[in-house]
Amino acid sequence: MSTLPAKPGLRHTVSEWHSNNHQLSAIAQHERHISNAVRQEGRSLRNESNCKTTWDESNTSRRLSDRIWDVARWKEALEGCAQKVDEEMEALTLAKEQTEQALAATVIPLEVSTECLTLREGRCGNELVADPVDEQLKKEVELIENVQQILQQHIDKAFEQLWYGIVLQEARHQLTADLQNKMDALDVDMSCLSLTIKSPHISLKTNPTRIPPGSSTPQEWVQFSQYNVARAQEAMQVSQQMREDMSLSRAQLQNDLETQQRATEFALRKRHHHEEQACDELEWQIRNTEDEMAEMEADIHGLDADLQAKTAPLKLAHTRLENRTNRPGMDLCRDEVQHGLVDEVHQLEDTVMALKQKLSEAQHSLQKMKLHHGHMLKDLSRKQEALSLEQRSMNTRTRLSSTSGADKTPVPLVPLTNSSGRSNLQLLAQ
Repeated sequence: MSTLPAKPGLRHTVSEWHSNNHQLSAIAQHERHISNAVRQEGRSLRNESNCKTTWDESNTSRRLSDRIWDVARWKEALEGCAQKVDEEMEALTLAKEQTEQALAATVIPLEVSTECLTLREGRCGNELVADPVDEQLKKEVELIENVQQILQQHIDKAFEQLWYGIVLQEARHQLTADLQNKMDALDVDMSCLSLTIKSPHISLKTNPTRIPPGSSTPQEWVQFSQYNVARAQEAMQVSQQMREDMSLSRAQLQNDLETQQRATEFALRKRHHHEEQACDELEWQIRNTEDEMAEMEADIHGLDADLQAKTAPLKLAHTRLENRTNRPGMDLCRDEVQHGLVDEVHQLEDTVMALKQKLSEAQHSLQKMKLHHGHMLKDLSRKQEALSLEQRSMNTRTRLSSTSGADKTPVPLVPLTNSSGRSNLQLLAQ
């Protein structure tokens, strides 16, 4: 029998063949199962990742919207606060200017009071008295100087509040800077909110999840703006209190000045009235004294005439007595005629002596009246000069009424500007 050719190698049995086929089918089925599971998981992952991505993007947009709303709310709050600060700065500036005007308005009253004191120093003699007018004028000068000092202190405080320290100007600067940052942040967030996956300017960035230097927490962010607003409100409260103090002080000081001016003018009018009364009384005394002097001079002339008239009767009596001494012998008798002539001589001599005494008294009285008349004339001249000075003082004080009347006239207000030269807050949005 011939031998058939055979393929060299290991021969498998039928059972091995069936086993191999079964194994291949099982493995294929297993791999398909795994593949199906992977496919299902992949599809699930795709769906989940798509949903997650969409949700995350939507959630991020919502958070951006919420953040934009928060920033916008703080922006409005800062704008409102900044506007109030500007208004308060303008109000404080106006109050400061009104106080400066009140200070300037004290210049004329001080000049008037000083001029009145200087005028009254021109009084002479007994008229240079320390009267109530001097007292009131000195009190007025002291009060005006005190008012000027108080008003100047208010002006200095307002200037410091406007331009120096932790006050309105610095508070306004912080608000402005914070507001500008809020506006810039709004621009950035609104730009981010407007981006989509189809936007042309999106790209992958290097390390976008890094934390930039100087980053703040939400709590710090809120506290920063709250602090700026609270600081501005505190500065405004100080400014408002300062304005109230200035207003009350101006009103009180004005009342004090007006009260003192009325007291001074009352004392001046009273003194002027007393001066007029004194002048009238002295003029009456001078007229009566002059009348009395005229009567006294007439009486002196009468006394002198009577005295001269007694010389002839005395000569006659002397001559008769002397002639009767020439009677001779027993006829040289001390008769009634002799006694009568002696009595007549004694009487005439007593009369002459009395007339001389009275004439001397009259002349002395006239001399004293003339001397006192001269004193009264000098005193009247001084009183008239003092009365003229009082009248000039009263005329000088009419400047006060004209000044106070002008002060009550409303003056148009000039638009005020803040420290940056702008009447309103002006910030440019990016």
